[in-house]
Amino acid sequence: MAETTTTTTTSTHPPPPTSSANPRTGFCEETATFHSLRPPIPLPPPSLPLSFPSFVFSLLPSPLPSHPALLDAASGHCLSFPQLLSRVRSLSSSSSPLRSALFKGDVAFVLSPPSLDIPILYLALLSLGVVVSPVNPASTATEISRLVSLSSPAVAFAVSSTMDKLPPGLPVVLLDSPEFRSLLDFRGVPERDVVEDIRQSDPAAIQYSSGTTGRVKAAALPHRSFIAMTAGFHALRPTGAEHQVGLLGAPMFHSLGFFFALKAVALGETTVVMAGERFGVREMMAAAERHGATQMTTAPPVVVAMARGDEAAAGFDLGKLERVVCGGAPLHVAAAEKFRRRFPRVELLQGYGSTEAGGIARMIGMEECCRLRSVGRLTENVEAKIVDHVTRKALSVGERGELWVRGPAVMIGYVGDDEANASAFDANGWLKTGDLCYFDKDGFLYVVDRLKELIKYKAYQVPPAELEHVLQSLPGVADCAVLAYPDEQAGEIPVALVVRQTGSKITEVDVMDYVAKQVAPYKKIRKVMFVTKLPKSPSGKILRKELKNYMIGSSVSRL
Repeated sequence: MAETTTTTTTSTHPPPPTSSANPRTGFCEETATFHSLRPPIPLPPPSLPLSFPSFVFSLLPSPLPSHPALLDAASGHCLSFPQLLSRVRSLSSSSSPLRSALFKGDVAFVLSPPSLDIPILYLALLSLGVVVSPVNPASTATEISRLVSLSSPAVAFAVSSTMDKLPPGLPVVLLDSPEFRSLLDFRGVPERDVVEDIRQSDPAAIQYSSGTTGRVKAAALPHRSFIAMTAGFHALRPTGAEHQVGLLGAPMFHSLGFFFALKAVALGETTVVMAGERFGVREMMAAAERHGATQMTTAPPVVVAMARGDEAAAGFDLGKLERVVCGGAPLHVAAAEKFRRRFPRVELLQGYGSTEAGGIARMIGMEECCRLRSVGRLTENVEAKIVDHVTRKALSVGERGELWVRGPAVMIGYVGDDEANASAFDANGWLKTGDLCYFDKDGFLYVVDRLKELIKYKAYQVPPAELEHVLQSLPGVADCAVLAYPDEQAGEIPVALVVRQTGSKITEVDVMDYVAKQVAPYKKIRKVMFVTKLPKSPSGKILRKELKNYMIGSSVSRL
């Protein structure tokens, strides 16, 4: 099987903050660059051959932790750290059929619901130098065919319920087959038997993203990306903290769930896996109570349900819960405020990142969690610029512009897409995020909106997210989205799609008047549509394309 070819873009790693950087904001006037206010984290020399799994295992103590590494939320079945490592080595040993069938640089397509086997499979493939490409098991056959054409996998790992979605001709390994179970038999496997020539710059994963242009692209992430992020979490973990039990509510195919499942191994934590194809808020709360979760990693819809005390989230003892990591999509301020009132002792840690750049900013500790509208401070070893997207001038503290980032976690590039790479990177390796952002005087980052989603009302730019934040604070609104709609005179107008809370009788006039009192005249909502629900991705992102298609055939077209 031939190695995959990846279009690469050289990304310069950021230097440590200079003495000219403001110690409060992290901003350097001389270079117009924002530096991380976190302590710099030493990383292995880039030239050192090192795979991400080797780095993960090097951080584990000796003897290995005695508590479980992975735990199935429903069945209670668990794997110890020795069992996890032995199974990884069994799959990647010289006697394993995988080792003889796959070569360094081959791409492995993974189409499976979460299970205890998935982190083991990821680590085994990565230790062989195989590029892991996880995909949402709910994807349609047409969607999967498109992703396969982008990543050109040599093999697919699937389960019986997903294998029929794969295109013909692609070799398939069934994870729920007796044959695969036999591969996990670690008896007689040498203590260490892994590929030694993996470079940190080699691709480790291909993850899929719409990027800044709308069409799906395949982003190749190097081993160093995951090494750098793991090193940060390991160095900044709370000192003297008790054994951490993390409930992983983020999908393992998503960049957030993929990374958190693997970095938890390096930190010696127990990961409670929500196994199976379908689980809801109630199942997550029950698992958190049953297994004494100290932390949860999840998407905004779960946090919203917890904050509101919805029936599915109520009545559970979460006394051991210390922190909730919320990512994958924006969390409305109103929901964050309700969460703090309901769980005053629990840290609600928001962050900001992307498939292409890894973790860009995050919160650490209760004090930072109080900045409800912020996504935190720049992650260690990351630098950023705020750039006027029209003039390309680098901006300063408090000024809004497109966020550009540079750091060791940034992707290699989009696979086989020179046009997308030329658009995503500048000549100096800065990755353009496509997000309208600003930094405040304390170095906290604020994401205003996606540049491509800004509504162009006459000569003004209207951020939909700003109006959505306002609408979320209106009693009677359960959920909402604001989109642009073409208008002959104004160019575009802001239209709100609103989901009423059960029993609410708010009207279009109520919504429009409420918003009008809190925003400048050009930002006013010009039309309201009431819907039963909003289409969202598994991570909680509003699927705006579906909503736009819905509006085209609705009464809005008669405005």
